[in-house]
Amino acid sequence: MLSTLKTSSLWRFLNETKALTSTTLSIKKYQHRRRLNTTTRIFSDRGFVTSATDKQQKQIYNIILMGSPGSGKSTVARILAQKLNKPSIDIDNDVLEPMWGVKISEKLKEKGSKYFIEEEGKALMTVKAENSIISLTGSNPLNDQAMRYIASTGYVIFLDYPAKGILQRLHKMKIDRIVGQEIGTPLADILDHRQITYEQAYDIRILCEENESPESVSEKVIVALKVLEEDQGYVSTRQDKNSVNTQERTSLGEILLQGLAPDGGLYVPALQIPILSKGEWSRLVNIGYRDRALRIMERLMNPCDLHPSKLRIFLERAYNSETFDNEKIFPVRHLQDNQFLLELFHGPTASFKDAALQLMPQMFVDALRNNEPLNNSSRYIILVATSGDTGSAVLDGFRRHAEGSGVGVIVLFPEHGISEVQRLQMTAMSGGNVQVLGIEGDFDLCQTMVKKAFQDQNLATWLSENGNFRLRYRNAANSITWGRLLPQIVFQVSAYLDLVEQKVISLGDEVDVCIPTGNFGNILGAYYAQAMGIPFRRLICASNANNTLTEFINTGVYDIRARQIQKTQSPAIDILKASNLERFLYHMSDRNDQLVRKCFKELEENQCFEVSGQLLKDIQKSLVGKWCSEAECVNTIKKCFETTGYLLDPHTAIAKFVADLVNDGDVPMIINATAHCSKFAPQVLRALGHKKEIKDKTVSEMFDMLHKITESPSMHSKLEECVKSSSINEKVLKPNYEDIEREIKIFSHKI
Repeated sequence: MLSTLKTSSLWRFLNETKALTSTTLSIKKYQHRRRLNTTTRIFSDRGFVTSATDKQQKQIYNIILMGSPGSGKSTVARILAQKLNKPSIDIDNDVLEPMWGVKISEKLKEKGSKYFIEEEGKALMTVKAENSIISLTGSNPLNDQAMRYIASTGYVIFLDYPAKGILQRLHKMKIDRIVGQEIGTPLADILDHRQITYEQAYDIRILCEENESPESVSEKVIVALKVLEEDQGYVSTRQDKNSVNTQERTSLGEILLQGLAPDGGLYVPALQIPILSKGEWSRLVNIGYRDRALRIMERLMNPCDLHPSKLRIFLERAYNSETFDNEKIFPVRHLQDNQFLLELFHGPTASFKDAALQLMPQMFVDALRNNEPLNNSSRYIILVATSGDTGSAVLDGFRRHAEGSGVGVIVLFPEHGISEVQRLQMTAMSGGNVQVLGIEGDFDLCQTMVKKAFQDQNLATWLSENGNFRLRYRNAANSITWGRLLPQIVFQVSAYLDLVEQKVISLGDEVDVCIPTGNFGNILGAYYAQAMGIPFRRLICASNANNTLTEFINTGVYDIRARQIQKTQSPAIDILKASNLERFLYHMSDRNDQLVRKCFKELEENQCFEVSGQLLKDIQKSLVGKWCSEAECVNTIKKCFETTGYLLDPHTAIAKFVADLVNDGDVPMIINATAHCSKFAPQVLRALGHKKEIKDKTVSEMFDMLHKITESPSMHSKLEECVKSSSINEKVLKPNYEDIEREIKIFSHKI
């Protein structure tokens, strides 16, 4: 029986005669796969807390349908009952009316909304169903205690039907009043309030389309359950498929903590990337960024890894008016002709990296809590070496979202290897649970010091004995972790939806996207967005003089044997080894782990690998690769300002130059603006011809110059605060490991 279950799926065994027994065993198997990785469901401030493993431990698996009156729950339940050979329970018809002996409408009239909800909740808590399809009433979720009870018996499926369609259905049904609606209150307002309640109470959302049939919705429910059952979590790009243990599931929390896979590969979802239909995308057009992010990310992760109710809270903390200068978070604005800028620099550190690093620290801390033994009171120090923007984004994210969690961050940077603005940003953030250390040496030396600390067993013992500290490597924050990629998928999707909302295009029209690319993470986000159904026609990779990526796209040869990193005006893309290219090759080769292992072994040993044949053709169909010289970058900044009044930073200028180079004018072009121009004030002012004027200027004075030159884009207030801050906590160390070790020990006492 157990050997059969190893290969069985929910699709198959839900229809077996002994469905309850099979389901119970499957739940045990699933729980084992998750290694008891308990994910807490949080019902916001309503005090509703229950564990996602409760339903598994109770060995009960109901499918519980929730949604507005008129969302078709009862009809969908009947269809599911027939298809899955399960009993169906309609709370209205099978529980409430038989128990009360009167019609629902009469009970509501008798009790009034408040007391009706109490009576309805008491009735719901008498239901003792197992392995059933349960159709809730529209008002059941308004009773916390009752919902806590029923949710513990299975998975709550939210049939999220468009409000317009709900109102039309209720009108046809001649229903003009529902529970909670007072005289004179519009039905639409009540439905909006209900939506908030439903948003806090589901395990899986079914995004229903306009006028979607109950049959179609029921198929979506079945597919969602099948995905939940078959989900193996995450696999390494170098993992031999034949050696995968189907009994072991690698969770999101585990891969966030690990960063790299044990075999040196990068983690990707074990299942194929989900595809949303045109009708589902239409539901995301006229909603805010956080709501888009929730609906996209919950499709890309298992609710038992990170429950939607918790993800919603993380998103609200990450993307708000306190942290982002623009209410759209990542707005899209017209630049010229068919070109549009996706402004990714409105976060606290003026870089696209804020998109991930306002969210990642929350996910990381949550992963620590859920993946460590319950009796473990360990605290953690994350060591990061940075050459620029990542450092400030990591510091700000962990300072905002991890203080008091027992997690601290130390960032090492090369004292003479970053810009003055980047230095001021980082040193202004020291304090609390974050520390910045300048090192008299280059970036490679900083990396060496970090690695040495992790290999130092004496340091590990001291930290353990003096506060139960553990060291965590930079993988917790850098761009190879899957947690960094998820937010990048979201903002690429959101840019397309913004063009639809602005009526620049119609849903389904193609657009091009051009991205300044170094480690291949941003453009990989666009690739995943494309895989989810966003019609990006061309993914355009824009490189600076460190153009190994564009050379690879055009020739199939990735060769860094005779190369050294050239320091350019766009340092965030001064990269020779593009780590995330490994994920792209894995997908383009149809998950060929043997090919991936071969390529990256050759890169490690020989500094070169090559792909050819159909794989190269497929890569060239997917990507366009061009590069921009330093002189062309400078000219682009100047020319764009003269023609549009908009001031580009050197990274965005790389993308703008390449976009002009390949633009055919047939479709709109989205250019990723990855940093604010003032973050590179000296380079930008020199490009505009102010070389002599800035010779003896401070960074603060250069900011004032930019203020006078342009208001497009508007100056970045949070960046300006850092630059002009008087609380600079700069500590510079000699390239001596013993000094760094001492600082780690001193820092541990502050957490």
